[in-house]
Amino acid sequence: MKKFIALILALVMVMTFAACGASEKFDPAAKSEGTMTYAEYAAAELDADVVIECYVQATQSWWDNKITVYAQDPDGAYFLYELACSEEDAAKLVKGTKIKVTGYKGEWAGEVEVMEGTFEIMEGTWVAEALDVTNLLGTVELIAHQNKFVCFKGLTIEAVEYKNGEPGDDIYVTVGYNGESFSFCVERYLTGPETEVYATVGTLNVGDVVDIEGFLYWYEGVNTHITSVTVK
Repeated sequence: MKKFIALILALVMVMTFAACGASEKFDPAAKSEGTMTYAEYAAAELDADVVIECYVQATQSWWDNKITVYAQDPDGAYFLYELACSEEDAAKLVKGTKIKVTGYKGEWAGEVEVMEGTFEIMEGTWVAEALDVTNLLGTVELIAHQNKFVCFKGLTIEAVEYKNGEPGDDIYVTVGYNGESFSFCVERYLTGPETEVYATVGTLNVGDVVDIEGFLYWYEGVNTHITSVTVK
């Protein structure tokens, strides 16, 4: 009887711990008090103060105590332009890191971004999967996904041009889809000359058909910052 009671108690304890674990399951979309949801951020007027929580997906090169971050949460994405950041803290901004950002909402050439921001690192990690927005190219619906990590499939290379005419700086890539042309970019502060994608793009030829992943940046229209290219 004692063994039976002990077994029952052990089972109860296991079920209790399991229930606690389930109730404490991490929700990447949860926001702390005083923080905007993505919908609230999107609805905010330009020049408004904003406080958001999001997850680092990539960063540009740190310099002069500033860093530019591509960030996202399950509901939307954010371009965090030149956050105040020490070199020590920059090293902590690895992919998936949750941060709380305070700044103001700005816009430049159609690109909506958080400017003059500061941040603090929070608990939790989350990484976005690439959203296939191929069929939205050339439509007004595409901009609703601005700054997200996205992918495009079956694009045709129309032109590849180095900024300043030689390797080392940005690469401007013109792609075609459904009879229209679109401008993409290999941003050297994101994926520099030492990266595989920079080298791959440099070998592309007009007429190549490719799949592309990157961040849906905007510059007077779609101007995706490329992070991966696969030649089909």
